[in-house]
Amino acid sequence: MTSETEFPSKKRLFLGLLILTFIIVLVIVNILGWVGTVGLRQLNPVLPLMAQILVGIFFVVFSTIMILLVLTVSLGKELPFGRKLRGLMIKVFLPMMIVIGRLFGVSRESIKKSFIEINNQLILSRHLHLPPEKILLLLPHCLQLADCQQKITNNIENCKQCGLCNIKDLLELAHKYGTKIAVATGGTLARKIVKDYRPRLIIAVACERDLTSGIHDTYPLPVYGILNQRPNGPCWNTRVDIKRVEEAILTFSCH
Repeated sequence: MTSETEFPSKKRLFLGLLILTFIIVLVIVNILGWVGTVGLRQLNPVLPLMAQILVGIFFVVFSTIMILLVLTVSLGKELPFGRKLRGLMIKVFLPMMIVIGRLFGVSRESIKKSFIEINNQLILSRHLHLPPEKILLLLPHCLQLADCQQKITNNIENCKQCGLCNIKDLLELAHKYGTKIAVATGGTLARKIVKDYRPRLIIAVACERDLTSGIHDTYPLPVYGILNQRPNGPCWNTRVDIKRVEEAILTFSCH
């Protein structure tokens, strides 16, 4: 669902930042460990040894986690403890990678875009085939034409299907395949929709920021992210590749 040339470059970016994060964290821990042992030696001669043991345990555990994460990203498959590793990647390593990436001139958007593609690859590797009614197609409000008077956030069926925006096409896809569909104006409403519909998988359309936060907020629920198109700038009359949305529905639904 992603071009063959585009995904490897995003994977390399993500892997590079992941490894760089690993190296920086280990350097910081070793420096703190060395500084700590100097101070602890004055309190008790046994304390520095205990501190070194703790640092050693941290090094082994952290290295194991990082190796498994690198293998998971490289292979595009969830390895043993894969779902817990995906949680660590979402909740712990991604924020660290964004900070480190900024120090090296890598934009936040590029990092989030690469993360979304890696996340999608991991979701695809699980080969999920679900009843269509257990799939939620979650859309941003900015897909609706800005000057449209129809209120579709409470009920997307209020759409008059004039065809001036993508809502008509997406609604037709939901009707055709039997998936749930809803429009959210922000994270709070999106979380309420997920709670009300209780899907087993979400196909979400949004920008990098909202997709990343949505994947974070709904973990461990799998979210397959599709970036919207912004010909008029962010949050204003955005579009989406309808064919890609349909491919995602067909991939995850059982027929």
